[in-house]
Amino acid sequence: MAVMTTPLADTHRAAGAQMAEFCGCDLPSRFSEFEREYRAAKQALALFDTNAQAILLLTGRDRLSYLQAISSQDIRALAQGRGALALLLNPQGHILAELEVYALPEKLLVLSHAAFRERTVATLKKYVVGSQVQIDDQTDRMGSLALEGPQALQAVLETCDASLGETLELSAVEASINGAPCYWLRRSHFNQAGAQLIVGRESLAASWEKLLRAVRARDGEPIGMEALNALRLEAAIPWFPADFNDAVIPQEAAIEDTHIAFNKGCYTGQEIVERVRSRGHVNRKRVRLAFSTSTPPLSGTKLRTNGTEVGYVTSAAFSPRAGTAIGMGYVRREQFAPGSSVQFEGGIATVE
Repeated sequence: MAVMTTPLADTHRAAGAQMAEFCGCDLPSRFSEFEREYRAAKQALALFDTNAQAILLLTGRDRLSYLQAISSQDIRALAQGRGALALLLNPQGHILAELEVYALPEKLLVLSHAAFRERTVATLKKYVVGSQVQIDDQTDRMGSLALEGPQALQAVLETCDASLGETLELSAVEASINGAPCYWLRRSHFNQAGAQLIVGRESLAASWEKLLRAVRARDGEPIGMEALNALRLEAAIPWFPADFNDAVIPQEAAIEDTHIAFNKGCYTGQEIVERVRSRGHVNRKRVRLAFSTSTPPLSGTKLRTNGTEVGYVTSAAFSPRAGTAIGMGYVRREQFAPGSSVQFEGGIATVE
């Protein structure tokens, strides 16, 4: 997995941010104190870097039918300006990539994960044969950032004259910022009102600074990945590749309700997905966990019952709301029920 650096790295370092690797990308871990960033996101407004994403544009007359045939989502059903979460699977049903797809005039905007960009683009191109589709990888030419919190949509409207208040979650509009063309997405990363900006890299730092002034004027803060991780875990939102990846199938990852359209036709990996649905259960599954300690266990920490290994932790963070560490992990079917307890080195984890 290649590690990339956010194009905003110099801007963040100049502001005194601490940098660290998260999901294959060097991003800010903190700008200030964790508690300050967390509180701002909850009570006012947070600005954060989302440049761990790959940004692709699909054009050509067959773009809808092409992506319909290889992804898990009903792409043809997307109205203009609407988006959906989807998966690329291998023939065995394992998850190769998570896609965020938006239908725009004459193109599809597709977001994925930059750490797996080469594999994702190669997988997409493998299926182009015979289709009138062009895949334009814009990752090196564009960047992104996001606003979220109770005042996020009003800040976007007043600062950039882009109205997202009436749009649905996972919607996209074409607009401009500082005179530069951009996309605004109605997109939540931790279940509050959120907006994400995608703009050319030459305009990215200026866009960050403009939005940062708007955020601070509303008693908001820039936040790093430590606060964002805690917020998304409280909202029960899994991350690729931390919480699901090519080691699991969609039902094991417990994302079939958000990433799969069961009423569409065939796609790569669909036979396995349907077979598991017909069977009615999986033998392991991703679950939410509450830990007995305030210090979060590391990713990969083994979970045991009576000395027998039954699963592992995928991600964890201290939750101010819960007053303890929370996270996600995989356990066996016997531990699926909420309230089930398993042991880890240092304490007890309870399934929520």
